[in-house]
Amino acid sequence: MTPDVAEFAPLAAEIFVLAMACFILVLDAYLPDTRRLIAFRLTQVTLLGAAVLTWMQYDTMIGTTDRMVLLGGTYVADTLSMVLKLAVYAVSAGVFLYSRDYLRDRGILKGEYFVLGLFGVLGMMVMISAHNMLSVYLGLELLSLSMYTMVAFQRQNGVASEAAMKYFVLGAIASGMLLYGISMIYGASGSLDLAAIGRYVAEHGAEDRILAFGVVFIVAGLAFKLGNAPFHMWVPDIYNGAPTSVTLFIGAAPKIAAFAMVMRVLVEGLGGLHADWTPMLIILAVGSLAVGNVIAIAQTNIKRMLAYSTISHMGFVVLGILAANKVGYSGAMFYAITYALTSAGGFGLLVLLSRAGFEAEKLDDLKGLNDRNPWLAFLMLLLMFSMAGVPPTVGFYAKLSVLQAVVSADMVWLAAVAVFFSIIGAFYYIRVVKVMYFDKPEDEAPIFAGFDAKAVLSVNGLAVLALGVYPSGLMAWCAKALG
Repeated sequence: MTPDVAEFAPLAAEIFVLAMACFILVLDAYLPDTRRLIAFRLTQVTLLGAAVLTWMQYDTMIGTTDRMVLLGGTYVADTLSMVLKLAVYAVSAGVFLYSRDYLRDRGILKGEYFVLGLFGVLGMMVMISAHNMLSVYLGLELLSLSMYTMVAFQRQNGVASEAAMKYFVLGAIASGMLLYGISMIYGASGSLDLAAIGRYVAEHGAEDRILAFGVVFIVAGLAFKLGNAPFHMWVPDIYNGAPTSVTLFIGAAPKIAAFAMVMRVLVEGLGGLHADWTPMLIILAVGSLAVGNVIAIAQTNIKRMLAYSTISHMGFVVLGILAANKVGYSGAMFYAITYALTSAGGFGLLVLLSRAGFEAEKLDDLKGLNDRNPWLAFLMLLLMFSMAGVPPTVGFYAKLSVLQAVVSADMVWLAAVAVFFSIIGAFYYIRVVKVMYFDKPEDEAPIFAGFDAKAVLSVNGLAVLALGVYPSGLMAWCAKALG
């Protein structure tokens, strides 16, 4: 059956991003090296245009319908997809801005970098609006292939090439596990449509062991993409080996898309098997909190430290999902969005501190940052306090909302475990603050960064504080999106 042309209207943002990515790729082939910034500017225009188109679609849906399933059930437009896509655009725009000077200093300011980034954003958009197992997988692979290539973008860097190979091999294994799980679900239910799978699970889930076996493989694949222990092996090596601008991209917006994928697959499609996947998520959550927070203490490389920090934070996201109620889902969504914002700021500041021939990736590189630039030190303090969950930053409210959901689901012991490991994790965040404010600087070189990058980093850091003081606006959006 040929889809109606009108059905493609809600896909305007995806079509626009795809068209602009192809246009930038062709245009960049004819640009001289002195005009490479045109690709960067067009990339930012693309994200702005996509945000406008997405908001127009959201505005049109208000008062008519909260959910539209299109293209034979493969694509869904709802409030959840609108909010998450807007968050992806905002975070990605900041990531590209932070990366501009870093790429130029290393001679890799090329249009291909931004084209790969846009294809990664397109993959995230597909994942967020997927309503079919096949579209989930296609969006995931589009994002993954883009990130594999971005990790190896600095070809003369042997460490980055090694990291890209590790990422590719482990990612292929995880994709295979996910695909095998999808095939089992399809074999049992006879459909790839998430709504049809949900109906079949509601009727036969308790008695169909093939479904439960398929869920094991799907949860394993999803855990790899989130970076949860024990499927976390790739995270420290990739974060450390990749150029810092690529680490910045990997550590921010894709976490939002990964949350969306978990919601679509586990909650919408396999929600009837909650009793089967809850024990697995508990293991993932506790393992991530323990591994992430404990091993991070021993790290002297701040990129590896933040990698293990990411593992622990994804444990909190899983906690919200396994609560299996609206409070938990909205709390996990709030956590994913605010963590992406905080992570973008943290890695963005490392990018700004780096310069040609120097990578700011060790804790010692932050020594005496308050003496060199008090404002940047203050912003880093806000970001570290947010990751640690110190009030009044947004990290505190994000953790609190997830813990409230876990307690409301009668898993008080799990909340106590999360609090215990969060207290352990506070040590290595406060250590960064101590290094910045109480140690003498080893590097007296001035910090050069564009005014626009510093301005956006300032907005990023202050937003972490503002959302902590007034979280109700974003939380209301999250609750409405999951209503």
